[in-house]
Amino acid sequence: MSALNTILLPISAPNAIERALAVLSADGLVAFPTDTVYGVGALIHSTAGIDRLYEAKARSANKAIAVLIGDPAHLDQLTPGLPPFAQLLAAHYWPGALTLVVPRRAELPANLSSLPTVGVRMPNHPFALELLRRTGPMAVSSANLSGEANTLTAQQVWEQLAGRVELILDGGPVPGGVPSTVVDCTQDSLRILRHGAISEEEIIRLLRA
Repeated sequence: MSALNTILLPISAPNAIERALAVLSADGLVAFPTDTVYGVGALIHSTAGIDRLYEAKARSANKAIAVLIGDPAHLDQLTPGLPPFAQLLAAHYWPGALTLVVPRRAELPANLSSLPTVGVRMPNHPFALELLRRTGPMAVSSANLSGEANTLTAQQVWEQLAGRVELILDGGPVPGGVPSTVVDCTQDSLRILRHGAISEEEIIRLLRA
């Protein structure tokens, strides 16, 4: 891939959101802070942007890309519906460290996932939420080269992805930590696909309350 002129911009810049929207609307890639690690993403309906996301990270096309949202109402753009227990989990834990695996709408780009499902999360980070409310759902992966360490600062993103993405938004250090808990919401009963920040016991207590 040919090297890009990557711009590094603080999230406090008055035009940070507008610059991100301009890049994304042109099938570009933007890296930004979340409540765990820095992420890099493309608009959910940008097939070219998602292709570039795989390319920028040197990521296998067999690995699905997760979706981040800034508002639970955005779920309607991604899935035909959720079982009642999944609606309860989203209402209780979002924004936060919970990823819901839901049936995907057929009109979503095929390169988002080779599966009939998509993983969705609403991050607990003020700037990320503001950006996602403006963009709508985004296809987002960790802002690092595939197989390399997760990035916790914009400088670390720069070291791995400069020349590969158009814009890096600097929100200072992020905490890293335990990944989100992943719950299968394609059936009517609870199934944990990945144990993470929210324990299975805590989820079960909520559902039984």
